[in-house]
Amino acid sequence: MTDGADGAVLRPHAEQQFADELARLAEHDDRVRPPGWRLSPWAVTLYLLGGELPDGSQVSPKYIGPRRLMEVAVATLATDRALLLLGVPGTAKTWVSEHLSAAVSGDSTLLVQGTAGTAEEAVRYGWNYARLLAEGPSEKALVESPVMRAMRTGAVARIEELTRMPSDVQDTLITILSEKTLPVPELGTEVQARKGFTVIGTANDRDRGVNELSSALRRRFNTVVLPLPETVDDEIDIVARRVDQLGSALELPETPAGLEEIRRVVTVFRELRSGLSADGRTKLKSPSGTLSTAEAISVITSGLALAAHFGDGVLRAADVAGGIVGAVVQDPVSDRVVWQEYLETVVRERPEWRDFYRACREVS
Repeated sequence: MTDGADGAVLRPHAEQQFADELARLAEHDDRVRPPGWRLSPWAVTLYLLGGELPDGSQVSPKYIGPRRLMEVAVATLATDRALLLLGVPGTAKTWVSEHLSAAVSGDSTLLVQGTAGTAEEAVRYGWNYARLLAEGPSEKALVESPVMRAMRTGAVARIEELTRMPSDVQDTLITILSEKTLPVPELGTEVQARKGFTVIGTANDRDRGVNELSSALRRRFNTVVLPLPETVDDEIDIVARRVDQLGSALELPETPAGLEEIRRVVTVFRELRSGLSADGRTKLKSPSGTLSTAEAISVITSGLALAAHFGDGVLRAADVAGGIVGAVVQDPVSDRVVWQEYLETVVRERPEWRDFYRACREVS
């Protein structure tokens, strides 16, 4: 297993990428830490939202949004309740989950990815069947799930897309979250959670294939709803920061990510999401896609790659046009009508967007 420190890893884990910040926070953190935590709740919140340390050094913001939401999320992890991050796609649920885990327990890798095919073993435990047949049930034949490892070590377990998992698999968590134990009846034993253990789940109700949480399971979670960025400037800031990080990780040739093109993409997404133009004068139809901040980041990153490898190294309207049309037109029939109407009634009427209008018309 690589440690991610040699620069060859495409996407280092949060605790690797921001190891220096976490170390500096620990050095200056003189506040009370809950049992099993690497940092105090105050320091975890500072790590997430960014700010200045007593020595004058800066901590970069990982989440841009309401401070109170992050305080509630962090405080929840210090109680006996699990945390459920809820929101539409692209509201940084996975991002926040990873960074919370890195700051609290120094390990964001204890992850279960929820899908329609997720089996109960992914949450509880499985068996090495060759060893099981040869030796019978034993500790050595047991294959621990990420949740079981988190219980043994007093760490944070992450469960992504919780509502995509079948309901019977979801309910496997009830005993774990209420009793803080995981029975292993085959061995006549159980795993008791060490202090520091908790679960962070993420879910959204916009995708197909959603399995609602049972009331018994929902009671074990404290839910924090992550909203879309409140203002256009907040969303531009998020996109610009993530694009810069991704560009460095992907080692793209140095290409200025012009704020003007980022502003255009963000404005288009926000107007189509809300069904209203920025000046409030034109009502718009919304496409079938979510047009999230994450998709805006993808459009700009793709545009930077085009500008760097096939353009003059400067991000222009033509570089983002293909990506933005692909993001908006998910349904080739209904979404194309929505997009053409938006181009003609809004984009065409903005003189400063003429180059963007022409570029989008060419690829539409």
